[in-house]
Amino acid sequence: MPNFDSSDHDLTLRRIADALERLAPPAPTLPDLTLTECYVYEPPFRLRPVERVSRVPISLLAGIDRARDTLLLNTQRFADGLPANNALLWGARGMGKSSLVKAVHAQVNADRAGRPLRLIEIHREDIDQLPQLMGFLRAADERILLFCDDLSFDHDDTSYKSLKAVLDGGVEGRPANVLFYATSNRRHLLPRNMMENEQSTAIAPGEAVEEKVSLSDRFGLWLGFHACSQDEYLAMVDGYAAAFDLPQDGDALHRAAMEWYTTRGARSGRVAWQFIQDYAAARGVRLD
Repeated sequence: MPNFDSSDHDLTLRRIADALERLAPPAPTLPDLTLTECYVYEPPFRLRPVERVSRVPISLLAGIDRARDTLLLNTQRFADGLPANNALLWGARGMGKSSLVKAVHAQVNADRAGRPLRLIEIHREDIDQLPQLMGFLRAADERILLFCDDLSFDHDDTSYKSLKAVLDGGVEGRPANVLFYATSNRRHLLPRNMMENEQSTAIAPGEAVEEKVSLSDRFGLWLGFHACSQDEYLAMVDGYAAAFDLPQDGDALHRAAMEWYTTRGARSGRVAWQFIQDYAAARGVRLD
């Protein structure tokens, strides 16, 4: 019978264990959230720092005063360690939903003397990884605003269940240091024909639709954004023109702004900004 040396056996086991450890992916570690105030989530567990955030000052967001004040107060409470609600900003396109989230984040940090609130953007296509990300951020010392822009779900998309699990919090509850904000053109995040199809083919139509419609109910704040009036649109244009010291030439600015929105068939904050970019470029003015 061969004679095995126990020390050789132990050495072989250690070599096997070391080899398996080298093959296995390293355990994710919490990124350094002190590098900057804003990050973009990149699966599986990377947060890419954003040094310069694309945003406008909150003072330039006209026509959305109620939504602005409500979201700002909710975010300030969260940053101060008080209870706060997840928020869904829904409604007309181009009316400043995502701009408001970024502007509120900047305003809250400008008013704070202590540790800044962190903003992490997660892309729509990564929403199914939201539960893992939330659990990952639970161990962070910072207070974090998690943001998803243009959130909606298609007919065969089941990733909305991941969002429901996060908003409900499960047995652990939502992390106390994380708040979730989303923007969408849809109030219920799902296309109407999807809910109608479910209702028409179900044995219990109400129950079939309830699971999907109830998704938006899990947001404590619903902030609606609606198409602006001509006066509100011109107020946005005036605000941008004043902020960038653009020549206004009497009524010429308003006439040009109205012609601009007429060619696009809509008035919104986005259209006002697009007009200002064209107006400034035509006059050789840089928008820094």
